[in-house]
Amino acid sequence: MGSHFLSIIYGLGAAVSFGAGDFAGGIATKKCPLFPVIIFSQLTGGLMLFGLAFISGQTLPGLYDLLLGCFAGICGTIGLACLYKGLSTGKMGVVAPVAAVVSALFPVIVGIFIQGLPAMMQLAGFVLAIIAVWLLSGGGAKTPIIFSELKLPIAAGFGFGMFFIIISQVSTDSILWPLISARIASIALFLPIAKITQKNLIPSKENFPMIILAGVCDAVGNIFFVLAATIGRLDISVVVTSIYPAITVLLAWSILKEKLTKAQWRGFWIILLALILIAQN
Repeated sequence: MGSHFLSIIYGLGAAVSFGAGDFAGGIATKKCPLFPVIIFSQLTGGLMLFGLAFISGQTLPGLYDLLLGCFAGICGTIGLACLYKGLSTGKMGVVAPVAAVVSALFPVIVGIFIQGLPAMMQLAGFVLAIIAVWLLSGGGAKTPIIFSELKLPIAAGFGFGMFFIIISQVSTDSILWPLISARIASIALFLPIAKITQKNLIPSKENFPMIILAGVCDAVGNIFFVLAATIGRLDISVVVTSIYPAITVLLAWSILKEKLTKAQWRGFWIILLALILIAQN
C-alpha cells in the first residue's frame, strides 16, 4: 500500500477518533463542569500515551521534539479556550463552523506553501471537504453573521491549525513523547485557570467513563494524525482529519436520536465525493 493511501487511512482513523472523542466529551460536559472534563480527559490521554511509549520502548527524543510538542499543546489549548468562550458568548451556528473551517484551511495553505500544490483533483476534494465541514458543523443554518463575533472562532481555528502544523513536524522515530509533552503543557495551562474558576475539580463517578473515553479517543486521534502527516502530505492529512464532525454528528444521530438538518445530510454526501477526489494519486 502506497504512502498516499496509507496517509488517508491514518487520517480517517484520526477523524473517527476525534469525532468519537468530541461526542463523549460533549456528553460528559452536559453533566459535569467543563474544566474537570478537559483536565481529566487530557490526563487520561496522557497516561495512555505514556503507557504506550513505555511498552513500545520508544526512546526519549531530543529537546527540540519535546518543545515542539509543548508548543503544539499550548496552541491547541488556546484554541480550545477560544472555542468554548465563543460558544458560550456567540451563536453556535456561526462559531462552530467558522472554527472548523479555519482549523482546516490554515494548515492546508501552509502545507501547500511548504510542499507545493497537490493534484487538481485533490484540490477540488479539499474545497468540497471544507464545504462539507462547514455544513456538518452547523454552517448551513440561516444564522446572521456579525463580524465582531468572528474573532474568537477564528482564533480557535488558528490555534487548532497551529497544533496540526507543529505536531506534524516531530521526528517519525518517536511520536509519542512529543504528544505526551503536549498533554503536559495543556494541563499546565488549564489547571491554574480551573482552580480559580472552579471550586471542585473532581468529576462525579458516573461521568468518569465518558471522560476517560474522550481522553483515550483524543490521544488515539493525535497518534493517527501524526502518522498521517509524517508519511504523507500535511494538507491531505489535515483535510481528511477535519471531517471528524461527521463522526460526532453520526453518533449523535444514531445514539442520542438527534435530528439532522438537510444541510448536514448534504455534508455527508459531499464528504464521500471529497474523499474519492482526494484519494486520486
